Amino acid sequence: MNAFLSARSFCVGLLLALFAGALLAQSWPSKPIRLVTPYPPGGTTDILSRLFAQSMDLGQPIIIEARPGAGGNVGTEQVARAAPDGYTLLMGASGPLAINASLFRKLPYDPAKDLSPIVLVASVPLVLVVHPSLPASGVPELIALLKANPDKYSYASAGNGTPQHLSAELFKSITGVRMAHVPYKGSGPAVNDLVGGQVPISFESMIAVLQQVQAGRLRALAVTSLRRSPTVPDIPALAESGVQAYESIAWYGVVGPAGLPKRIVERVNQEMRRVLGQTEMKARLFAMGSASVHGTPEQFGAFIRAEIQKWAKVVKESGAKVDD
Repeated sequence: MNAFLSARSFCVGLLLALFAGALLAQSWPSKPIRLVTPYPPGGTTDILSRLFAQSMDLGQPIIIEARPGAGGNVGTEQVARAAPDGYTLLMGASGPLAINASLFRKLPYDPAKDLSPIVLVASVPLVLVVHPSLPASGVPELIALLKANPDKYSYASAGNGTPQHLSAELFKSITGVRMAHVPYKGSGPAVNDLVGGQVPISFESMIAVLQQVQAGRLRALAVTSLRRSPTVPDIPALAESGVQAYESIAWYGVVGPAGLPKRIVERVNQEMRRVLGQTEMKARLFAMGSASVHGTPEQFGAFIRAEIQKWAKVVKESGAKVDD
């Protein structure tokens, strides 16, 4: 009899939990939604978050909250540990969602298991930029300068584990040059110091540096895609500048905590795809260097798993390490 009552209680509890989850999904959202960015204001995730927050219509405001630190791990872990109720989402990036899985020995979350993929929103090549004072007008000149002066020059990145960091390490591995790594807590402060001349070199997201390049505050030497970007067709690709088989793409997408109800995932996905399909948004993203991307949550999940494997190989072959 006790076993029967226990089983009955379990079933009733399970049904109540399922009912509560269904009710939550149907009433969502009933309050503002937090969209966490794992890097400081002024960087790529911040720019993208604000674009989408202004364009999306979910019936409630979307509040942007910066939680930088540890190469994007702090903000990403916060979302991974949040309640799966749809009120805490993340504008994630390839660093904390893929690269850090192999770069950090003790990652406080599993990007493949602790997060619910929602939609891929942007995919952009990086740009190899230098301060105008650096005596290098092209990639061959930069390589020659670095080889003649090993460890004299440094490069800025948006933080350990970011595409900016790994792109530079891949460049070092292929070309044999030596330069010191100066990690920042995001693209915003890194670009500020680049423009100020405190650090002369960086591989940076096109979204973060294009205006500075166009204003002449930074000099663009190459893009990190295999071919030239249609956004900036006058900037050569690294592959055509003598660095063979080089490719590095930064990407960004929205995720939530694991266990996020499917109906909420699908609603956010559909709304973001609606916004991504707008002519104005397409033009904005194209101007930032991003190809047109989106897709289903399942496709984004498969993409993240593939990227984890891809960057694990790059980390191993380049010998990239986390700088404390």
